[in-house]
Amino acid sequence: MFVAVYGAVHGPTTPADRHDGKLAGNKADVPADITGRWPDKPSYLPNVAAWGRDQNGTIRRRKRKADATNFNTNTVGQSLDDWVQQTNECVMAIDEGVGRVMAALRESGQLENTLVVFTADQEFSLGEHGLNKKVAAYDAAIASPLIVSHPGVLAQGKVCRHPVNAPDLVRWFCNVAEVTLPWRTDGRDIQPLMQNPETIDWDLPMLMTHTGRKDGDDTYPIPTDGPMYEVGGIPWYVLLRDGRYNYTRTLIAGEPEEIDDLESDPEELQNLAVDPRYLELLKTMRAKSLAELKRTNAKFSQEMPSR
Repeated sequence: MFVAVYGAVHGPTTPADRHDGKLAGNKADVPADITGRWPDKPSYLPNVAAWGRDQNGTIRRRKRKADATNFNTNTVGQSLDDWVQQTNECVMAIDEGVGRVMAALRESGQLENTLVVFTADQEFSLGEHGLNKKVAAYDAAIASPLIVSHPGVLAQGKVCRHPVNAPDLVRWFCNVAEVTLPWRTDGRDIQPLMQNPETIDWDLPMLMTHTGRKDGDDTYPIPTDGPMYEVGGIPWYVLLRDGRYNYTRTLIAGEPEEIDDLESDPEELQNLAVDPRYLELLKTMRAKSLAELKRTNAKFSQEMPSR
């Protein structure tokens, strides 16, 4: 197994000299809620929001209440256009690196005999919900690309609309390599999706949890401060993707639950969980998320914070 890891877009997101300025003059797409407000969403958002408007209406970086992370040096005053340009120019180095790997496989005659997986550990918000970071429980911050290629084995040119997570990939890699692990894994069997990416016969919800720098039994009991916010000021949460809906429960008492319809509301602006018309959907998503937590032996599910 060969793993190529690229950190080109980690802070301070400095493009290579050969790419610096290549994308100058382009205008960035402006998310609808880049400067707020964020009704019916968790109260941490204003503390980590990164954008505001200057006296001329230009969107620029503002000083945040939360500490900067390695992705964000809190450069106050930089325009959205300049920051998106800078970030995308960094990505050009990744494109080059992936191209070199694929070229080497072709030239060595190994491409037909190689399973290639292109993915990332997270996405990165470009202003959605006021953010310029990863981790937050919105597609713009967590929905990573996943591109797989294995000529003659996997379907080519197909698009799968069903999300998977890292534990799913671990299980799949082991299955492909015919490795039996001596311990339990929580990943779902996604081989049916790999064989038939466009299937609609798939009803397994995807669970994702954010518990900062803690895992396993160390996540219980759920903290109320300190570790709760230690990753970019974003508190712990549980997220469940089931079909077209994202359900999020921030693990802080009194915070609103969220349900977003990713088909009709891809920017995740309208929280259906606070709409009485969707009460039955809310109950269903709550129950499914709790069932997944119990299936994966999440100890903190024994003592979830009050809603």
